[in-house]
Amino acid sequence: MGEQADAKDGKAALSAAIRSALPEMITTAVDAIWSQVPAYASSTDSQLRENATAHVAAVFEVFLAGLTEDRPPRRSDFAFTRQQASRRISQGISLADYLQAFRVGQLTLWRGVLDAAQADPPAREAALLLVERIMHVIELGSTVAAEAYVEAQQHQLAEHDRLRRDLIEDLLAYRTTFAGPKRSILRAAGLGPETRLIVASATPTGDAQQTLSAAATAIAGVGRGTGLAAQRQNEIVGVIPLSQADASKAVAGLRRASADPARLAIGVSTVHNGLHEVPEAYAEAQVARDALGTAGGVLALPLLSAFDYLVLREAQTAQRLIRPEVRRFVTEDQAAGSTLITTLVTYAESDLNAKVAAQRLHLHVNTAYYRLEKIAERTGYDLRRLADVVELLIAIRLLGAAPVQPSS
Repeated sequence: MGEQADAKDGKAALSAAIRSALPEMITTAVDAIWSQVPAYASSTDSQLRENATAHVAAVFEVFLAGLTEDRPPRRSDFAFTRQQASRRISQGISLADYLQAFRVGQLTLWRGVLDAAQADPPAREAALLLVERIMHVIELGSTVAAEAYVEAQQHQLAEHDRLRRDLIEDLLAYRTTFAGPKRSILRAAGLGPETRLIVASATPTGDAQQTLSAAATAIAGVGRGTGLAAQRQNEIVGVIPLSQADASKAVAGLRRASADPARLAIGVSTVHNGLHEVPEAYAEAQVARDALGTAGGVLALPLLSAFDYLVLREAQTAQRLIRPEVRRFVTEDQAAGSTLITTLVTYAESDLNAKVAAQRLHLHVNTAYYRLEKIAERTGYDLRRLADVVELLIAIRLLGAAPVQPSS
């Protein structure tokens, strides 16, 4: 009975000593965190130290309550830790730094317990018996802190994704005035009311659904800011800010950003000025994306000629205007390897100069003339007339026999 009474008296004395020294122990713990965890010391958040001090005090109270009531800590004791986890995320503190600060605080608590017990032998003996309990506080508190941080982080990411999707929908609906978090996201993305921008539309060409989330992040990061991108069902829409240079650098970034370009079809609009033009830019990006079909890759309107753009839309009326003999010529030559079609396209690119076309195709000039005569014979067009050549080229493009290529 005497030993039990002495132990009880020792715990009571230790509890009183800790209670008396608690304010100083809290201050010492917070100072230790700031000296040992660089993320806390370098933070510019004006409330971080106050929040950390309140958190340290709450955890120390958990230990003191367990000592006073002679019980181990419970998960419910760390409700304050869960609240603080959300704050650390918004304050820019990583999970590793948050847990390190938690451990630094608990080790400071242990040293404070030993210091508080030095003047009283029974209290000192009681303190030595508390090693397991304080380790339990550290273990359980760290576990709750990690779980709460990850949970809060996932919630924040989900909320941020929702806001980005809502912003994309707002912009496509001609809404351009924002406040609060949406305005903050736009600013972080480098987008303002008059920002020069392009819009990208991307869809998977195969079973690439699992890549869309990662691709959205990559597409958002190719402009001079971080850009804005979000997944809309089976599509990614990206609004990409531009510098004073042309769009070629952003397009090159889009090509690099796609981890598997063969599985994504990415259409890119022309350059627009201001958020109010996003809907028009998006319509252009869809046209470019649809022109890729199942081929995948990146088709950027800023790098196309006006002629290429005019034949992107496969209008049924235009298809019906193609003469039967021209349709038959295209179909048969495609089946035979597209030799005549290639000759015609090269001839047009050579300003209707057969000799230049022959050089580009590494042919004898007589062979080039022969092929051009065969085309004229089978189509009924005069290849010396620009209008006839242009009409043939349009028919070839509309029938999909000559892919649209970005101009250099």
